[in-house]
Amino acid sequence: MSEQGQPKPKRELMSRVDTAWLRMERATNLMMITGVMMFDLPMPIEKLKKVIKQRFLAYPRFRQKVLDTTAGAWWETDEDFDLDWHIRLTALPGKAGKKELERLTSQLASTPLDKTKPLWQFHLVEKYDGGSAMISRIHHCYADGIALVQVLLSLTDTTRDAKKGSDLDKAWLKSDGENVKKRIGTVDRAVKMGVNMWEKGLDFYRDPSLAGVIAKEGGEIARELAVALSLSDDPPTVLRGRLGVSKRVAWADPLDLDEVKAVGRAFDCTVNDVLMASAAGALRSYMIERGESVDGLILRATVPVNLRPLEHAKKLGNHFGLVFLELPVGEENPVRRLEHVAENMRQLKSSRQAIVSFGLLAAMGLAPVGVQRTALELFSRKASAVATNVPGPPLPLYLAGCQITEQMFWVPQTGSIGIGISIMSYNNKVYFGLISDAKLLPDPDSVIQRFRPEFEKLLYTAMMGGWEDTIYSDDAAAYCAQSESSCL
Repeated sequence: MSEQGQPKPKRELMSRVDTAWLRMERATNLMMITGVMMFDLPMPIEKLKKVIKQRFLAYPRFRQKVLDTTAGAWWETDEDFDLDWHIRLTALPGKAGKKELERLTSQLASTPLDKTKPLWQFHLVEKYDGGSAMISRIHHCYADGIALVQVLLSLTDTTRDAKKGSDLDKAWLKSDGENVKKRIGTVDRAVKMGVNMWEKGLDFYRDPSLAGVIAKEGGEIARELAVALSLSDDPPTVLRGRLGVSKRVAWADPLDLDEVKAVGRAFDCTVNDVLMASAAGALRSYMIERGESVDGLILRATVPVNLRPLEHAKKLGNHFGLVFLELPVGEENPVRRLEHVAENMRQLKSSRQAIVSFGLLAAMGLAPVGVQRTALELFSRKASAVATNVPGPPLPLYLAGCQITEQMFWVPQTGSIGIGISIMSYNNKVYFGLISDAKLLPDPDSVIQRFRPEFEKLLYTAMMGGWEDTIYSDDAAAYCAQSESSCL
């Protein structure tokens, strides 16, 4: 009992990995997952509050705030919880269109959450495009992007009238089956190795040549750790530099998912490969326009890999590892770029790199703050961007009686990384978004607008080659030569 005779607030120890994400926050990179939804109708705020109270707060964690101490981080029930503080009503200035919504989302993505309260907020935007919009901000320590997207989707219905009962069919979730089971089977070993790393200090990080010592310990995980530590820093480009405290967000008009799938079949690769190759092409075009030399340039993006069975997708907490995906921005041939991305992704899927990073994150949650910062900076120098791709439901959804017309989200960047690439599918459309440090890339739309043309190069080549046989990069060069105006 407290001195006032009241029961003490309920406390629960935060997991190691969640603690690591909590302590990664910097003024230059806030650890928030920011999302935006657009609706076809004006949404009454009382209806939104009702949904949040019934469904979002069904997760007790969202009534808890964070208590960070030298002994560890804790979840603590907020005895002064006020729903009105977490759900805010706002309006856009001027034309109240897409540009104004992007500007407001940018401002909120640059504004820290109040650490004396549960670390989340929903901002309902009135009178947007004849309907309304909602910007969500949830701290990464609550859960990873996969889990939080599922939590947000649990707020929705498949019909406008929720009373009819329409649970969202989970069949759209992409099955990861045995691969996830294999990953989970090695998580404990990876965590132990990560802890051993901290016990030995940062010598391995300071001197990558020592990575071979780790490999001698034997085992696949040790070898993957050696590979991760020996990666060179990403080269200096216009996409790297000193970060500021302001973010900019933008998103593109959607692509037709069936067209993206058709391109994937034509080139014998995945939808994700097609989209990431298109993103690499968009970055290439932007960098060339900025006067950057891109010949032979390869940049890396950190990509989260789910480590939980998808039937547990809505369980809170962070259960993912990171892999380093190569983006061949120096490759002129769009299909050769796609081949490079696809081959690199195939290698990463067969590796244990995600498990290794998860173990290191768990260990970081135990390490002193100074050690955390040093390790975070050293690892973040190995990539220029964070990239995420979350598959969503192929059917329209409704929230508080309003149809979701579009949606997008952005995960935070870590350390010195200043670019975030987000891809999300919904209602048979694919949405592409970008978040950037305002100092590095003040106008992310200048990259966003290049995404569709880069995809259309692949689409055009696929159409020229026919649908029956796999198309390769040499074929693409010939097709592009036939119609330079369409391909270049």
